[in-house]
Amino acid sequence: MKKYVCDPCGWIYDPEVGDPDGGIAPGTAFEDIPDDWVCPLCGVGKDMFSEVEE
Repeated sequence: MKKYVCDPCGWIYDPEVGDPDGGIAPGTAFEDIPDDWVCPLCGVGKDMFSEVEE
């Protein structure tokens, strides 16, 4: 599963970790996160994230 970075603040969504505080369980692919989820650091939506090139 790919990681995604929040363009405005740089927070990285790692699917192995998820976002437990935001209700996203570890192992959840970015594509499977609900559309109303927001960055836990700055509050922007999924459309402001970019795939991390590894």
